[in-house]
Amino acid sequence: MTTRYIPSPLPAVVALGVAGQIGQILLLRELLMVFHGNELSIGVILAAWMIWVGVGSRWGSLLVERSRRPLALLAGQTVGILILLPATVGLARGLRGFFDVLPGAYLSLTDLLVACFLITAPVGLLLGAQFVLLARLWRERDRSADTTAAGKTYIGEALGTIVGGLLFAFILVHHANAFQAAILAGLLMLAAALRATRATAPGHGRGRGLRVAVWVALAGGALALPFLQLLDDWSYRLQWRSFAPEQTLVATHPSRYGNISVARREDQYSFFQSGHLVFSAAGPEAGTPALEEQEGAIFAHFALAQHQNPQRVLLIGGGLRGTLREIARHPVARIDYVELDETLIAAARPHLPAATIAALEDPRVRVKHLDGRLFVKATEALYDLILIDVPDPSTAVLNRFYTVEFFQEAAARLHPDGVLVIGVTSTPDLRGSAVANRNATLYHTLSEVFPHVLPVGERFLFFFASRDPDQLSADPRTLQERYRARNIETDGFSPRQFDLLLEEGPLRRVNWILRHHGRQPGAHLEAPRAAPLFPGSLAEQAAEERHWPPVQRHAFINSDFRPIGYYYTLVFWNVLARGDHAGAFHWIARVQAWWILPALGAALLTALVLREFGRRRGGRADVRFAVRFAVFTTGLSTMALQIALLFAFQSIYGFVYEMVGLIVAIFMAGLLLGTVITQRWVVDKANIRLLAGVQLLIALFAGLIAVALPEAAALHAPAAVFALFAGLTFAGGLLNGLDFPLATACCLALDRRAEQATGRVYGLELFGACLGAALASVVVAPVLGIVACGLLAALVNATAFGVLMIARKTDAKSSP
Repeated sequence: MTTRYIPSPLPAVVALGVAGQIGQILLLRELLMVFHGNELSIGVILAAWMIWVGVGSRWGSLLVERSRRPLALLAGQTVGILILLPATVGLARGLRGFFDVLPGAYLSLTDLLVACFLITAPVGLLLGAQFVLLARLWRERDRSADTTAAGKTYIGEALGTIVGGLLFAFILVHHANAFQAAILAGLLMLAAALRATRATAPGHGRGRGLRVAVWVALAGGALALPFLQLLDDWSYRLQWRSFAPEQTLVATHPSRYGNISVARREDQYSFFQSGHLVFSAAGPEAGTPALEEQEGAIFAHFALAQHQNPQRVLLIGGGLRGTLREIARHPVARIDYVELDETLIAAARPHLPAATIAALEDPRVRVKHLDGRLFVKATEALYDLILIDVPDPSTAVLNRFYTVEFFQEAAARLHPDGVLVIGVTSTPDLRGSAVANRNATLYHTLSEVFPHVLPVGERFLFFFASRDPDQLSADPRTLQERYRARNIETDGFSPRQFDLLLEEGPLRRVNWILRHHGRQPGAHLEAPRAAPLFPGSLAEQAAEERHWPPVQRHAFINSDFRPIGYYYTLVFWNVLARGDHAGAFHWIARVQAWWILPALGAALLTALVLREFGRRRGGRADVRFAVRFAVFTTGLSTMALQIALLFAFQSIYGFVYEMVGLIVAIFMAGLLLGTVITQRWVVDKANIRLLAGVQLLIALFAGLIAVALPEAAALHAPAAVFALFAGLTFAGGLLNGLDFPLATACCLALDRRAEQATGRVYGLELFGACLGAALASVVVAPVLGIVACGLLAALVNATAFGVLMIARKTDAKSSP
């Protein structure tokens, strides 16, 4: 009788973590292109990914228990991942073609949910099943009957996730396209599976056949690598036909801030980043400026005319669409132009008109490649004018330039008579609650910082803000005099346009609506009141405003830690593009913080009922419920905290998506350490009291985060900000890692089936993480605030602590 040799499953487990992390990042990046790259879609994508990995782990536990050939399962699943991961990337690029949606329009929340949950299913199922399968192989190698092997698998996967995140962030993102990265991840898993197939007995025919099959798949994947660039180019063009069929894709440029696409329509060029239109411009050969360049000219000249003698100007964003060129026509002394992505300027240069290139090379212009908000916080310079020419706050990244904290920082960088200028898309007379909510929020937020705020416009709403009452003017004659005195010559703007921009009737109505809306309870749930036929003058409205009810701050003041402006913008664009699917957003706006309390109360009541039932009839239903509830809440709270930390870090530090791999690696390093600590130094792991203690620690940590995050906004040094958030992320991973081995040991003590316990804990934790990601990113962070994410996590884990203590046995051992 031959003895079966089982090599260490560690390489296969690490490969699973590497491939899982690379696959998650790839699908996240691809789907963000489809869904226009906002944080809501990030939460939904992560939720879909985690729920399918969780379902896969439960399916895998059932499959593994019934299978007598685990190595054949391992090889088959690995080949499936090698095929399905690149196929899913290709499917994601053609995804918009499956929906009845206008080119460039946002998909609805329903479309987003359906698409994400369908497209992530195949790969997620296989990855989840693979975890349980490898845990079984490790248990067989150790000849153990407990869940120690599950803990080792958890550690190995965490290590692989760290490696995968760093590998993608520092190598693959720069040197491989999405298909090549997907195939390389699959090949790594196949190589590890090939090593594992040595576990069959020597001379066994099935073993040789299995290894041959794996070698064939390995060779096929490797041979395909050189041809994947052609597939990548073809799939990008396929994606473009559904995204903007009237434009020809000219080029794509990888960037740390999102893939840049250059498109052409006749002699006009448009530049997109992660699916968002950044700007459009006429090409070098065009005879007339593009429409957006004309808008840039209006923005520039209207803004500079609001100051009597601007000498030093700060422009954040927008320079390439013509704004910088038109500012440079004024007799200013210096222009600081802040553009985050230098790749964007490099990609645009060959397609820009000569006048814009000349403006970039003007000796008065200083181009700064860094985050605009960090620049404002760090610089000691004072400006006469600050122009914020960025897109609408359709993401939390962009929302940072529309918050009360940023306006305070900008006000500190203005001379006493300085002017801040910002603008957003609008509609005539602010028709509809979505646009009225967003634009009224912007008005009231600016009014928190500046005593004088002048909104002007219909389809595009300008906001001029200053502390000097003599600078801002709504009189066309005054602005025309200032403009003509500067002897400006341009084809893109005429002084007569001041009369059109400042037409008295629309100007009064817009100001009346913005000043009134948001002062009554529940105003964000209703359309604004219609303006009177003949509203008072702006001076009369300003005098009356002092006697009106105060603004409903929770719904109409946009802040870093309550990014309600970002949420209203999503609703507005959803109404414009898919008006028949706006109901979900309106329901979310009604959410109240106390709604979580009945659900938590029901969990405590269930624990009490099950305990009494168990006392009378015997059994352990109360303990089972308590352990499973604790596992679920750990996943939920950990993910809610990660969403809160990402939102907060982004608001304070800047654009963080290029650092996602590093952030994940830091979290997984903490998780790895926590799991190792429990595995090596905790003898009695099946201890409910110890599991309850970890829940209490997580609750206290979440409460600490809720208190500490607003205080972190006072930090100015980027290194200090990063150190703080890295430390909090690591600590969150550490607590999560402490929990997993304890929970699996408790489950095994209850059911006596190792693979069932492993699959159940892994799956429940991921189901909780799925709900945490969806709740935090879609509802809690944008509507209730980032601090509420920490409070949510604290409450659910405190409830888990209570449920465990209710179910805890009263004997001295306190074990299940």
